[in-house]
This record gives sequence, C-alpha cells and structure tokens, in this order.
Amino acid sequence: MKVLVTGANGFIGKNLVLRLREQADTEVLTFARGDTDAALQAALVLADVVVHLAGENRPASPDAFEQVNAGLTRQICDGLRALGKTTPLLLASSAQAELDNPYGRSKLAAERASAELAQSHGNPVAIYRLPGVFGKWCKPHYNSVVATFCHNKAHDLPVQVNDATARIRLVYVDDVVSAFLSALAAPWSGLVWPVLAPEYSITLGELSEQIDAFKNCRTTLVSERVGTGLTRALYATYVSYLPKDKFAYEVPAYGDARGVFVEMLKTPDAGQFSFFTAHPGITRGGHYHHTKTEKFLVIKGKARFGFRHMLTNEVYHLDTEGAKPQVVETVPGWTHDITNVGDDEMVVMLWANEIFDRANPDTITSKV
Repeated sequence: MKVLVTGANGFIGKNLVLRLREQADTEVLTFARGDTDAALQAALVLADVVVHLAGENRPASPDAFEQVNAGLTRQICDGLRALGKTTPLLLASSAQAELDNPYGRSKLAAERASAELAQSHGNPVAIYRLPGVFGKWCKPHYNSVVATFCHNKAHDLPVQVNDATARIRLVYVDDVVSAFLSALAAPWSGLVWPVLAPEYSITLGELSEQIDAFKNCRTTLVSERVGTGLTRALYATYVSYLPKDKFAYEVPAYGDARGVFVEMLKTPDAGQFSFFTAHPGITRGGHYHHTKTEKFLVIKGKARFGFRHMLTNEVYHLDTEGAKPQVVETVPGWTHDITNVGDDEMVVMLWANEIFDRANPDTITSKV
C-alpha cells in the first residue's frame, strides 16, 4: 500500500511517517512545505490512500489560513477527480472548525471540500476533528501549550500561566496515529466522522504542576503514576524534551565498610526499588518487619539468606546466586539477613512494598 502523507515534516506527520515505515507492506509518499504542485500531482497518481495533515497554524498573514488549509485541500480533491481516482482520503481537521475565526473557518472549508469529494465522486473520506494534540516532536512556542511547558521546564526556563483554571482538551499523538493506522487497515465507505479516544481534559494549572512533579522526581526519587492514561502520555512527552546533557542524573549512594546502598526509584503506592553490595563474608540485614515485605534478587555473587521465626525460633537458610536468578521474599514476623558467601562482591536488587518512613520504619533489629 502506498500512503501519501501531506504535512509529513509536521508534528503529527513525523510521528505517522515513522509508524508507517515500521510496516513492511507500506510505502510512504510524502508532501511537505516547499514541495511543488507537480510533486503533489505525481504523488496523487501513485497513492492508494491520502492522509492529509498539512495545514497552517500561525501564518504571518491570516490569508495563509485560506490558501493552505482550504486551498491545498481543494487542490488534493480536484487532483483526485481529475485522475478519476476514488482514493480514500483521511483529513486531520480541528475542533476549531466549530469557531468563527480565520483558522476555524479555513478548517471548516477544508472539511466541506473533503465531504463534497465523498458525495460527488465516491471517495471514502474520514474527517477527524482533533482537539489539542501533544506528544514528542511537537514544536514549543507554536500551537501546543503542552510542548511549551515541557520544553521550558526541561530546559529550566520559566512558563507563564495567565489563567490556571482554564481547561484544555487534549489527545495524545500516539493515540491519533494509532487511530489513523486502524482506519487505513479497515477500509470504509462514504463520509465518516470518527471520534478519537481517549480524549483528556486538564487545567493549565494542573498541567504545570504535573510537569513540575515529573521534574522533581529526580530529586525526591518518587515517581508519578506514569503507567496509564494522561499521566503516562504527559510523562513520555516531558522526557522527550530533555536536552542530551539531562539524559542521566545521579542518585545518592550510602557506603560503609560492608558495601554501598543505592535507592533508585520510589512510588506513591507500589514501594521502592534499590540495590546494595556486600564484600565477601559480610552479612547485611538482621531485622524483621510486622507488615513490610521485600523482594531480593541477587544479580552478582553468591548469597545465603537466613530466617528465624520471632515466636517459634525456627531457623531456615537458603542459598542463591546471580548465575541462577531467584527472587527471595521476606515474610513478616521472620527476622532475616543475607550473607555474601562467595569470593567476589555481591550485588543485590531490592524491592520494598512501601517507601521507607523514618518516623515509622517497621524495621526492628534482631539477629537470625
């Protein structure tokens, strides 16, 4: 399948072209700012489907809204008619098509030209009215407050929030691209107006605070809940704006004669991750918990875990080593320790189900 993407060098275009090129059975044709009318016509000859993303957002003159957003769309529709092709057309429009401003009127005109192509010439046409789109490679200080906030905060620059209570509608670029790819994979007929989901809503104040929290997690080590939904998408977006000299950051290491202990990551409700080392013959631990639980994974060296039941004094030992990965769990009510029984340094990963609370550590010293 040959897919023509107009606006291929734009924000959504860059993301879509990359995804399309991941598909072995897809050839990507591109049309971008500066390309000639002849290049567009030649691409229309070859295209099996057209994804029309090209548009003008902040032109030097308002006349460019009409020339690009409406005019280029009409040119594509007229080109397909002249070729006698019923090529499917997917149009990325804007929620602002509902507004009476130069940009909104130009997007509405593009919609009408595309709809007329479907009705008069039989081309399958899908029109997506997109709210604010955010994600990697979006240009800051252009048409996305998310991009501006992420870029500025990642580069230690100030942001201006005029109305913290102002609410914005957002969709994530990966969801937009996935919806487009699904549409291309399942041919449709006639004129359709797909509704893109999920759509998010957030105030400018909440957005600014959330991005600050992402930035602060490097010092607090407490991660936001970045596994699902809007927070996941915003975090990926924020990280994509980090300059190269901020790709890495240091975390504290606490060392003594036994080895080092390093905390890597803490979560609000799923515990924390760390690692420690121990020299040959060194024993670490020697405490029990009432409620706290832990998981240990020896990734280098040989270890002997010791356990003793706090009521019955039953003692249990088990050996494990990095060459044979095995997770060892601590059990409430059993005091436990770990000894390096090998000849080399021992390195152990550790997960605890809760962040260490110095005021209520639930860690009581007791030898095995």
